[in-house]
Amino acid sequence: MIKNSKILMNNLKRIGLGQITSTNNKEDNFRKCKQMIEKAVENKVNLFCLPECFAFISGGIHQFESRDNAEYLDQKGGIIERYKDLAKQHNIWLSLGGFHEKIKDDANDMIYNTHLIIDSNGDIISEYRKMHLFDVDIPSKGVKMNESKVVKGGNDLVVCDSPVGKLGLSICYDLRFPELYLSLRRMDAQILLVPSAFMKSTGEAHWKPLLQARAIENQTYVVAAAQTGDHHSKRSSYGHSMIIDPWGKVLHDLPDNVNDIAFVDIDLDYLSTCRENIPVFNHKKLNNYKI
Repeated sequence: MIKNSKILMNNLKRIGLGQITSTNNKEDNFRKCKQMIEKAVENKVNLFCLPECFAFISGGIHQFESRDNAEYLDQKGGIIERYKDLAKQHNIWLSLGGFHEKIKDDANDMIYNTHLIIDSNGDIISEYRKMHLFDVDIPSKGVKMNESKVVKGGNDLVVCDSPVGKLGLSICYDLRFPELYLSLRRMDAQILLVPSAFMKSTGEAHWKPLLQARAIENQTYVVAAAQTGDHHSKRSSYGHSMIIDPWGKVLHDLPDNVNDIAFVDIDLDYLSTCRENIPVFNHKKLNNYKI
């Protein structure tokens, strides 16, 4: 089941996303993602987006499992090298976020949660390290996650050019911080990428409205590739990967527990029209806001 929005026309460029259920089996994850990329190529996708933890997700064995399976970005024969080869082989751009990146010479043995953009030559052109880390402890619900125990937060905002438009990079929990996306829009982002592994309980309540809010308030496309289903006995993801236009219209919403792709044609003229019709960024009083 592949979902598409319309026939590719003239100067429109096509963006796609994949929704998967990653596990702690790297080879199985790579096989699934490779098949999705090949399917995207068949459908003339220019930029294809994979979700957070596309390469590996903890199997619930111990709290340092992600750290112990992290890799350097330039690791010989590593996962990222294989995705770079795929991008070059198929002449496609890839958004890979977030990847468990091993940090060289880190005294505390921490890792980054990194969102990468790889161009069609197989080169990494942008790296965003997740800024807002998800730490939550709710004993009454048996929920405990402490991302900052192993992940080092990044500090840099990233916007980069691509065949489909200017991309603003983020990861999952960043979605709850509108100031980040305001900053990306002010850096001329046209498409906000939000690769995620949202929990089911919070996803049901907040995922769609938050994504729509980020699209509407920044007048951008939002492309949110998501994990879905049961990763192990104690962790599940909400799914519902979405592509939303600058008016807040949901163009695609992949069902939960479905591993598949979706794609749309990005219309930057339509984006410009939305901004012209309601020029909110001309009316902001940034010097007055106490944040």
